[in-house]
Amino acid sequence: MIIVLKRGATKEQINHILKKIESLGLRHMVSKGVERTIIGVIGEEDILRVQPLEVYPGVEKVMPVLAPYKLVSREFKQEDSVIDIKGIKIGGKKIVVIAGPCAVEEKELLISIAKKVKAAGATILRGGAFKPRTSPYSFQGLGKEGLEYLKAAKEETGLAILTEVMDTRDVELVAEYADIIQIGARNMQNFNLLKEVGKCQKPVLLKRGLAATLTELFMSAEYILSSGNEEVILCERGIRTFEDATRNTVDISAIGLVEELSHLPIIVDPSHATGRRSLIAPISKAAVAAGADGLLIEVHTHPEEALSDGAQSLLPKDFERLMKELGRIAEAVGRSI
Repeated sequence: MIIVLKRGATKEQINHILKKIESLGLRHMVSKGVERTIIGVIGEEDILRVQPLEVYPGVEKVMPVLAPYKLVSREFKQEDSVIDIKGIKIGGKKIVVIAGPCAVEEKELLISIAKKVKAAGATILRGGAFKPRTSPYSFQGLGKEGLEYLKAAKEETGLAILTEVMDTRDVELVAEYADIIQIGARNMQNFNLLKEVGKCQKPVLLKRGLAATLTELFMSAEYILSSGNEEVILCERGIRTFEDATRNTVDISAIGLVEELSHLPIIVDPSHATGRRSLIAPISKAAVAAGADGLLIEVHTHPEEALSDGAQSLLPKDFERLMKELGRIAEAVGRSI
C-alpha cells in the first residue's frame, strides 16, 4: 500500500500517520521525492483497507501496489534511486565501472591491478575475499586476509571497495572493509543473508540468480529494502538457457525492464555473464547502449595464473582500450564514463 501525501504536508502530519501505521502492527518506509512524499506500508494490506487513511491530515490518496514487490517498484518511487558511495553515484548520468580480479590473491598483485584499473577510469575495485565455487576443491578465497589486502589497496589508490559476503556470520566483518557488499548469484535467494545485509547500512549489489526471473530478483531486493536498507544495486550477470557456447546468456532486455519497473539502478557483469574474455567488450558496449548504470569487469595482470576465472579476465591494456571505446558510446546516449 502507498500513501501519497499532499504538497506541503507537515512533519507533524507525517509522524501522526507513521504512528497509526505502527499501531496496526505494520512497518513503513518514507520516500521523499522532488514533488511528493510517499509512505510505503509493509505488511498485510487487508489491515489497511478498513482504515480511513484518506481522511488523515496531509494525505492526498491511498493506493494499493499491484506488483508483488512493493518498495522496489516504480509505483512506490517514481524518481530513479541514486546510490552514493563516497561521492561515486551509481544511477546518475555517469556510468560507473567496477573492475579488478575475480579473487584477491596477493597483496602487491592486488595493489598493482588496482592502480592500473584506476588509471584507466574505474572508480571502484572488485575482488573476492570469500569465493563461492562450484567445486569444493577450487580456491575458496583468503577470507579476512583478503579483506586486509583490499583495505591496503583502497588506502594506496583511493578506490572504493566491492566484495562479496556469503554467510550471515560474516556480514559484520565484511561491512567493516567494504564500501559495497555483494550478494552473489548463488545467494540471491538466501533470504536470511538478504535480511542480514538489510540491517547493515552499507550499499548492497544484488546479482541475479542463475535461473531467476526478474520478479524473483525484485522480490530478493524487496527483502533487503523491507529490512531497512534502501541502497540496493541490481546486477544482470547472465542466466542459464539451452545455449552452451557461453557460460550464461546475457539478458540485455533486463536493463530496460528494470528501468521501467523499478527505481533501483542496474549494472551488468559481462565477465561472469559470458565466461569468455573475447566477449567482454561487445557485451559491455551493448550494456552501455541499452542504458546500464554501470559495469562490473574482471581485470588481471596475469590471467593465465589467476586462481579464479582467468579465462574471463581482461589484461589491463585491453581494459584501458575498452574504457576509451565505452566513453564514445556513453556520449552517444547522453552519458559519460
